[in-house]
Amino acid sequence: MERLVSSYNYYLSIADKRLENRFGMSSIFSPILTLVIYGIILFIIRKIMENRKPFELKTFMIFYNLFQVVASFYNCFEILYLVIKMKYSLTCEPVDYSDDPDATRLAYAIHFYYVMKVTDLMDTIIFALRKKSNQITFLHVFHHSSMIVTGWLGTKWVPGGQSFVCVMFNSFVHGVMYSYYGLSSMGPSIQKYLWWKKYLTQLQLFQFLCVVSHSMVNAMQTECTYPKAFVYSTAIYTTLIAGLFVNFYRQSYLKKAAKIQATKTE
Repeated sequence: MERLVSSYNYYLSIADKRLENRFGMSSIFSPILTLVIYGIILFIIRKIMENRKPFELKTFMIFYNLFQVVASFYNCFEILYLVIKMKYSLTCEPVDYSDDPDATRLAYAIHFYYVMKVTDLMDTIIFALRKKSNQITFLHVFHHSSMIVTGWLGTKWVPGGQSFVCVMFNSFVHGVMYSYYGLSSMGPSIQKYLWWKKYLTQLQLFQFLCVVSHSMVNAMQTECTYPKAFVYSTAIYTTLIAGLFVNFYRQSYLKKAAKIQATKTE
């Protein structure tokens, strides 16, 4: 136990000091507590809603999705602006832990990304209040929960350098995704024009491919000082999530299309 505490204190000592007083970054217990509260709230809501009619939440969803769209695109282009300004490399870019204004600004943008992962948990709460149990899948809960952990770890130790690729890509994809959700929440008059839902999943899969490819390229840069532990863990985690999304895409679109085609030929 003493050795475990010693190791924890050591890794805490080499974490980025610029973010230690920002939201959720003071202790490893912060993401753990976030997930515990998330689980408790979901449990309570589902119990309360058992014998109640689902909430509509139309106005709330419109404004919530609008916030997510603006915040996601803002963060994406904030990071893009900074990495172009600082002339970051795509193949090897170590984390700049200095107090340089632009490097610090990038660290804050990556921290904001983590905060966005916390606000993303509202998706599940909305599903529960609307009694959309079919949308609270293993993929949904695992993805949202694991992003709290991975987002916290990345923000704590590598808020910069090569991390910008994953964060920037994901922020852009979420901007597009919440644009779809926002339009969908406006009702049937708008929903009939949203024929492009399956392409959102394709965009997410393309994102995963880019992130894994980028990690592999970085892994081959033997002299690059960006922590290899984060390179490999990013590749492994993204591959796992990609596998779950591929299965979702296959079940939701490919098999459904095959059934429709089979019905037509009968």
